[in-house]
Amino acid sequence: MPLKFRPAEPRDAEQAVPLIYSSGPAAFDYVFRRAGLSAEGFLHAAFIDGGGMFGYPRHWVGELGGKVVAAGTGYSGELNLRNTLTASRQILLCYGPVSAVPVMLNGLRLEKLIQPPPKKTFYLAHLGVAEGMRGEGIGTRLVEHLLKLGRSAGFRIAALDVSAKNPQAQALYERLGFSVVEERISTLPGIANHRYMTRPL
Repeated sequence: MPLKFRPAEPRDAEQAVPLIYSSGPAAFDYVFRRAGLSAEGFLHAAFIDGGGMFGYPRHWVGELGGKVVAAGTGYSGELNLRNTLTASRQILLCYGPVSAVPVMLNGLRLEKLIQPPPKKTFYLAHLGVAEGMRGEGIGTRLVEHLLKLGRSAGFRIAALDVSAKNPQAQALYERLGFSVVEERISTLPGIANHRYMTRPL
């Protein structure tokens, strides 16, 4: 059966959220894992809520034989402020006003490493492929699909971040025309340096 990409829907949460989480588990855990709520628990709630960078309307899924095997998002840096405000609301709803404070502070610390994209940039994120199907070209097709969307929307530059501990992903992005522009040094526990990569559209 052919791989088909379509906009994500709330019903995709059970299959799509683990793929989104797999795109950066250390970073997600650093910000969102707290007593009583896992990072995946927060991502699940935010995905269904529908707002901001974690919401289902921002994501695409790759479906094969009725199963979601890939997920990812691409969005404009012009949405940075809106995404921040929406994420703040979602964090308050999930954690409450007291526990939300350290979550938000850790989010700000992480933003020094994985920075919000420039306004005119089409930023790719949350790129995940089902574990048993990696290495079969699905990740390539996911990125190509998102790049096509960015190109159709009139963007001239695409960008993404990749962990220095994920050379396979970096090699894939390099094959697709991305180049490392900057390596950002991590001082956060359990989180590797990250490389900011760009390519023309």
